[in-house]
Amino acid sequence: MELKIYTSKEEVAKRFSEYLVKITNSKEEVHIALSGGSTPKIVFDMLAAEYGTDINWDNVHFYWGDERCVPPTHEESNYKMTLVHLFEKISIPADNIHRIHGEDDPALEAKRYAQLLDDKLPKRKKIPQFDLVILGMGDDGHTASIFPHEIELWDNKANCAVAIHPDSGQRRITITGKIINNAKEVAFLVTGAGKAEKVEEIMKKEGDYTTYPATLVAPTSGQLIWFLDSDAAKGLMSVGD
Repeated sequence: MELKIYTSKEEVAKRFSEYLVKITNSKEEVHIALSGGSTPKIVFDMLAAEYGTDINWDNVHFYWGDERCVPPTHEESNYKMTLVHLFEKISIPADNIHRIHGEDDPALEAKRYAQLLDDKLPKRKKIPQFDLVILGMGDDGHTASIFPHEIELWDNKANCAVAIHPDSGQRRITITGKIINNAKEVAFLVTGAGKAEKVEEIMKKEGDYTTYPATLVAPTSGQLIWFLDSDAAKGLMSVGD
C-alpha cells in the first residue's frame, strides 16, 4: 500500500490525473472502473481541461464500480456526473463507455452488468480483471456501494450485487470484493476532514476499522494507492509521506 498526501483537493486531482495518464498510455487497451462522488468530479474536470489531449481515448474503456438505481439523466447518476464533467469534454468512442443501467430492474441489471464484465474484461484466475479500479470512501467507511450494514456483500460470489443505502433505502448496483481485489491496480480518492477519522482508523487498525468495507480493499497484485488531501490525512502525518 502506498500513501500519497497532498495539500489540497486540487493537488490530489492534478497528481491523480498524471497517474491516470501513465496508466492509459501503458498499453493498447485499458479497462477502468470509475467512482462517483465530489472528488472524482474535480478529477474529471482537471483531466479534461489539462490532460485531455495526453490520452488516446480510443484505447480506454470505462465502467462503473457502482451506480444508483436512477435514470442516466438523474442528478444522482454517477454516469451523468461523468458525462458532464469528462465525456462531453473529450473525444471518446461511445462503444468505450459501459454504463450501468440504473433505470432498469436492479436484480436483473446486476446480472447483466456482471455478464458484461465477464464478456469485456480480460481474466485472471477466471475472474474479470480491471487495469484500474478507482474508489472513494464515505464518512462511514463504505466503498463502492458496499456499506457497513451489508459488509457481507463484499464476499458475494457474483461480480455485481444489489446494495441498499442505509438511510435512504435507495438501491444501487455495485461490483463486489472479488472484482475489486482482482484488479491490477486500485486507487482511493479521499478528501475532506469528514473522512479523517475513518482513514486514521483503517490505516492504524484502530477502533471499529474491521466493520468498514474500505478496510477489505487489498488487491492481490499489491498495487493499492491512497490519494489523500491533508484534511483527510490529518491523523496520518506520522504514518504517510
